[in-house]
Amino acid sequence: MKKISPVLFLSFALSLLFFTFTGRCYATLGGPPDSVQSDMKALSAARRGTINYDGYTIQEITYSGATVREYISSSDVVFAIAWNGQVHPDLKVLLGSYLDQYENALQETPRAFGRRYQKVTTDTIVVEKGGHMGSLWGRAYIPALMPPDVSVDMIE
Repeated sequence: MKKISPVLFLSFALSLLFFTFTGRCYATLGGPPDSVQSDMKALSAARRGTINYDGYTIQEITYSGATVREYISSSDVVFAIAWNGQVHPDLKVLLGSYLDQYENALQETPRAFGRRYQKVTTDTIVVEKGGHMGSLWGRAYIPALMPPDVSVDMIE
């Protein structure tokens, strides 16, 4: 029986690790502006437009009855996302590397029956969802990445 070279084994292990985790990661929230392109592809969405403000930009995409707005700081980081429409978007795509934090905190958040609003807060991310059938909305943001001149109320 032949022994496997340690270098070959390490190369194989690193390749396996890379391909295991890159398929799921879109790196949208907290990622660069080109991650919006990844989101559009993953959601089968179309670009609706870009709005430039002093210190940040909003890129809008639409898909399946929803509009998603991605807020990009002047330092080229997506610091927030917001949505509204008939459906909630796939947060697995939009939250990127923050998905696990959100899902863990969601499990810890008590469910209030009859409530149409939910807020999940971790040390690094805030996700709010609400609405009723046919008119849903939400937003997710990273407080530490928000530009100084942008308030949470501006993310809608």
